Amino acid sequence: MKTFGVWEAAAEAGGEYVLGVKDTGTSACYMIFGKLMPGQEGSLIKPGRGHEELLLCQGGELVVSGAFEGVLRAGEAFHVVGEAECFLRNPGDVEAVYVVAGGHSGDGH
Repeated sequence: MKTFGVWEAAAEAGGEYVLGVKDTGTSACYMIFGKLMPGQEGSLIKPGRGHEELLLCQGGELVVSGAFEGVLRAGEAFHVVGEAECFLRNPGDVEAVYVVAGGHSGDGH
C-alpha cells in the first residue's frame, strides 16, 4: 500500500494539495485536500468540463457561495458538476478542513 502525506503537502503548498496523476499515475480520479484558516476566503471549487466533484467538510465550518449557497458543517458534503463555480470561506475561529473527490463524468472531457 502506498500512502500520500496530503496534510504535509497542503501545508507546504499554502493550504491546498491536489493528489492526482503525478502521484498516482492515473488520471481517472483525483483528490484535493485543503485547509482554510479562520476568516480565510477565496478557495474556488470548479470541476471543469467533463468532471464531477464531491466536497466534504472534514472539520470546522465552510460558507459556500456561487452556484450553491449555504453553510457546510463538519461531516456534510455536496456534489458539483462541470463548469459550476463555488467559493469557500471559513467564517469560524478554528481551521476548516475540506476534501474534494473528483473524477470524469459521462459527458466527455
